[in-house]
Amino acid sequence: METTLTKTEGKCLTFRLGREEYGVEILKVREIVGLMDITAVPKTAAHVRGVVNLRGKIIPVVDLRRKLGLPEAASSRENCIIIVIVRSRQSDVLVGLLVDAVNEVLWVGEGEVDALPDIGDEGALDFIRGLAKIRGRVVILLDIDKVVHQQDLQGLEQLEKIIEAKETKEVSHE
Repeated sequence: METTLTKTEGKCLTFRLGREEYGVEILKVREIVGLMDITAVPKTAAHVRGVVNLRGKIIPVVDLRRKLGLPEAASSRENCIIIVIVRSRQSDVLVGLLVDAVNEVLWVGEGEVDALPDIGDEGALDFIRGLAKIRGRVVILLDIDKVVHQQDLQGLEQLEKIIEAKETKEVSHE
């Protein structure tokens, strides 16, 4: 597999999904919030859990376990939502990522990152920026703009507009 690594050096936020550790570029992270009520929205993709109201802003939440095809797990006190900035065609969009637990912020040096070895369908794994070897463990570095696909963003942007229109309508009726 010919994986072209983009700049991988820098800080990343690491988190767990099951036993595996993942990382996203820290500059993509807006904030981390505890698990809160997620409002399910009908007819959305299975990996879209719904939306949350974070200080008056409606933010779609993607269940990263479902999105990556991992098995479901029981909820725990460590579950949280990482609010990330995802680049869409029109603008940047805030998206919540439901994860099992947040670990830490790590510095990843260029020499600590390897490309993904050739393990089959390279297009299916293009959302992986590389594998970081840090302090004796492997962290799977994600390209969050590729994890949340453009088609997801279009659906999420439409969902946000529908909810905002509904809220505006309810406020005008009061």
